[in-house]
Amino acid sequence: MSEELKQKNAKLVKKLVIVALLMFGFGYALVPLYDVLCNLTGQNAKLQESAEAEQKFVVDENREVIVEFVTSVNESTPLDFRVETSSIKVHPGQYYTVNFYAKNHRATPIKAQAIPSITPGLAEEFFKKIQCFCFSLQTFEAHEEKTMPVRFVVNPKLPERYKTITLSYTFFDLTNNTEN
Repeated sequence: MSEELKQKNAKLVKKLVIVALLMFGFGYALVPLYDVLCNLTGQNAKLQESAEAEQKFVVDENREVIVEFVTSVNESTPLDFRVETSSIKVHPGQYYTVNFYAKNHRATPIKAQAIPSITPGLAEEFFKKIQCFCFSLQTFEAHEEKTMPVRFVVNPKLPERYKTITLSYTFFDLTNNTEN
């Protein structure tokens, strides 16, 4: 092998090692970059609010807000889905738990995701879900029934003009859309 070819190979190896080190460094730096991105977009704040929410509010005993619950399933979702009560009166700042029930009609397991919606939309920032089945994909075994609690609080800073908040959930069958 000629001396010139050896030098070219050595340069190429050096470049490849540098590229590999830069790739490793970039991968290592992704975690703090991801944290910065989440801070900028407010995602970390949402997680922190959920964790801290149980401690921050003072109950407003002089005010009541009606919270309505609506359940539905996508037409192809083989579940019965209902809530234990269609509405409750809540005091802002006080924590409440409402149970939802679902039953799989199939003789095979299904995976389903509940998508929440809050109306009026401007009240959404004042409605804090602490625990919710909508946070993750739900697996229902054949003919399985589940009780699924939702723990929430209405922030006392909710403007007075909001007297009623509607929380609705729609379940979608994702059995064929998810990896096992």
